[in-house]
Amino acid sequence: MKTFAFFLALPINILANFSLRASADSTAGIILSTKCQSGYNINIWRNYTNGELLYRATSANGNLSLGKGTSQATEGVRVYKFRNGIYEYWVWDGTLDNPQSGTLEVYKNNRILMKQACRKS
Repeated sequence: MKTFAFFLALPINILANFSLRASADSTAGIILSTKCQSGYNINIWRNYTNGELLYRATSANGNLSLGKGTSQATEGVRVYKFRNGIYEYWVWDGTLDNPQSGTLEVYKNNRILMKQACRKS
């Protein structure tokens, strides 16, 4: 389990240090706020001016801020996708069974690294 946590934290810490800062302040409004397993807090924002989607994640493993996300409805559930290099972050807004829950998925080179259950906050 410790090895898994290390490999999970590694891409987030690397990306937090090298990613460009996405702006989420008075120019953006929050559209989704979730709390995920292992202490991940994720907020999705939409820029009022240009509609850009912004991703903010905070955890004990570090913080990550990304921009230029996409959004699509898949099987009745909205998914927000953000890319940074070879990593991709998917945040599912609800599930078919429970609209108050969701999922965080992290991919590296199109292979899943992590999948965590979340709940809307």
